[in-house]
Amino acid sequence: MDLYYMDVSAPCRSVMLVAKVVGVDLNMKKLDLFAGEQMKPEFLAINPQHCVPTLVDGELKLWESRAICTYLATKYGKDNFYPADPSVRVLIDRFLYFDMGTLYYRFGEYVYPVMFRGQDKPDPEKLAKLQEALGWLDTYLTGHEYAVGNDLTVADCVLVASVETFVAAGIDIEAHSRVKAWLEKCRSIPDYAKCNGDGAKAFGEMAKAKLNA
Repeated sequence: MDLYYMDVSAPCRSVMLVAKVVGVDLNMKKLDLFAGEQMKPEFLAINPQHCVPTLVDGELKLWESRAICTYLATKYGKDNFYPADPSVRVLIDRFLYFDMGTLYYRFGEYVYPVMFRGQDKPDPEKLAKLQEALGWLDTYLTGHEYAVGNDLTVADCVLVASVETFVAAGIDIEAHSRVKAWLEKCRSIPDYAKCNGDGAKAFGEMAKAKLNA
């Protein structure tokens, strides 16, 4: 399987974490989006939406990181990583939507205007919204070690790719003690630095240079 990716991208890193957990070796194909490599005809032939991550598995061409994560988990993962039981799976899926539509979305609303759209200063109201979302995550982690119960699931791989990025970008999570403890536990995923930590740090350095300018 080929994975087209950029390691500063949290969605790409979530796929890398899932692949590591389920034991799948991916043929990594790095694209430099800042240099416009995603617009090359050979990549557009694979993904006309020209976004990463993009997975190619035989005839299957798949983008949207959370769909890729659940595909890999369904095909290769053990039951407790993405359980077949619909009453458990739906809780995992809820976190994937929470990450996409609320948690990472609010982070993007805070940092992307300054990083990529020419806004001079970050909006403190957008930071407050992000902190609100982190507070919800902190509440959701009450009473168990991982996002859904006491086993690592797809939800954790997606969420931790986001939260590690936040921390690297200078977002303060001190008020969220359960999030802090959960983050430390997730950092024990094999090859965590390579799959997530290093890329988050690289993104964080770019973000802090703009946010603190």
